[in-house]
Amino acid sequence: MSERDSKTKSLWQELPLGWQTTNAAVEDAVYDALIVGGGITGLTTAVLLQKAGKKCILAEGKNLGYGTTGGTTAHINTFFDASYKDIEKDFGEEAAKLIAAAGMETLSMIKNLIDTYSIDCDFEYKDAYLYAENDREVKDLTEILASSRKAGINAVEIRENKVPVPFELSVLYTEQGQFHPLKYIYQLAAVFVKAGGIILENTFIRKTEFKDGVHLAESDRVTLKAFNLVYATHLPPGINLVDFRCAPYRSYVLAIKLKNEDYPDALVYDMQEPYHYFRTHEINGEKYLLLGGEDHKTGHDDPEKAFENLISYAKKYYHVASIAYQWSAQFYVSADGLPYIGLLPGGDDQVYIATGYNGNGMTFGSLAGKMISDQILGITNPYAELLNPSRIKPIAGFEEFVSENADVAYHFIADRLSASAIESFQEVMPGTGQIVKYKDEKLAIYKDMDGVVTALNPVCTHAKCIVNFNPVEKSWDCPCHGGRYSISGEVLTGPPRKNLHRIPISDL
Repeated sequence: MSERDSKTKSLWQELPLGWQTTNAAVEDAVYDALIVGGGITGLTTAVLLQKAGKKCILAEGKNLGYGTTGGTTAHINTFFDASYKDIEKDFGEEAAKLIAAAGMETLSMIKNLIDTYSIDCDFEYKDAYLYAENDREVKDLTEILASSRKAGINAVEIRENKVPVPFELSVLYTEQGQFHPLKYIYQLAAVFVKAGGIILENTFIRKTEFKDGVHLAESDRVTLKAFNLVYATHLPPGINLVDFRCAPYRSYVLAIKLKNEDYPDALVYDMQEPYHYFRTHEINGEKYLLLGGEDHKTGHDDPEKAFENLISYAKKYYHVASIAYQWSAQFYVSADGLPYIGLLPGGDDQVYIATGYNGNGMTFGSLAGKMISDQILGITNPYAELLNPSRIKPIAGFEEFVSENADVAYHFIADRLSASAIESFQEVMPGTGQIVKYKDEKLAIYKDMDGVVTALNPVCTHAKCIVNFNPVEKSWDCPCHGGRYSISGEVLTGPPRKNLHRIPISDL
């Protein structure tokens, strides 16, 4: 079974590893591209470049699908969390049409890769339903319908929503998609390796240097060289402008077995804030209702309460037999609603990033692979200017930009003043973690079920915020930029490159 950056297990992880390779990196070689990150963005980029004749190597810190791709619900859409109404308002009608075209082109590209390389990943075209439950939502949805049509998307009002939730207005979007995300990326990996590409798992890039037109990337076991460096990792490492234009969020998912056959044969979304999303997936003849929602900023709110709320919501509308799986995953929301794909602002030459997908990672991750490979190949991409990470929109996203960064500034200050004055580790309950004050120093303390205590410096190694304990995932999560660490301090995901410093108990 594959591993993921979280303690909770997703429905997809039962899949055995689907690719094998004996390729090894040649340290003296200079590759055309080094892709860091083995999710959908990294593997799409790698396949497209390798098939175009470039010599590529992909480095993944853990195993393929370890990050968000292994925790997605794998909806593939041509409409997005940033609605066409909002895109039109913030960027103009032509931008809305461009994003619509990008969505349709990306769905076609995914289907073409599946057909071309005979990828068995449970892909299905599905209708999608977006529905409103009250007058305010009806007004908003009516405007979304009109703007979707104006952008070129096939959307119509319809008198059903495919789920047992009462509604007042429903909109149908045809020819959307779904698949098994790990089956898809594992077989992309096989295509990449067969074409001569190299994949290095358990290769965490800790340091990079740009010298004489070549990127040198150091891991614990190998140094890699490449002309182009692609960070398919959401936020790139280090402190950069993108840190202040994206906010990390966690979303929660249930895979539910029902007492009846009331599984929706569609992709379905309500308009609550945060919204719920539904679909069905069948594995080994067993159907599962996938229900997601309860999103909140990473390191904020209560993950246990999020699952409780989601389970209560499921039981309100469905005859639940059991919760087969429940998990959470991380995504990033950009300040203006659209992803950042292209050259890293203020970075070294030929460094590419892709982030800010919101809840549309399968679509925008695939689009990013096409856009970045086009840029490296010298092909003009029609979406490059609109999604350029260097774009500045003083209206679109400004309020969100101020809000998110005020929150970051708050955590820089307030977290350093709010430690619980716990005089003894005895007060930390087994199986829990807590930020405590000990001899005027802050410590991140985790006590396992046997009473063994692990003490860490709680200062995130990325931007020096104070981490918070996530009781569901048994991780230390940074509320500023989404860096996440294991209970032993090892980097799980996000922009940090260094582990939290472990403090021997004897030193306290």
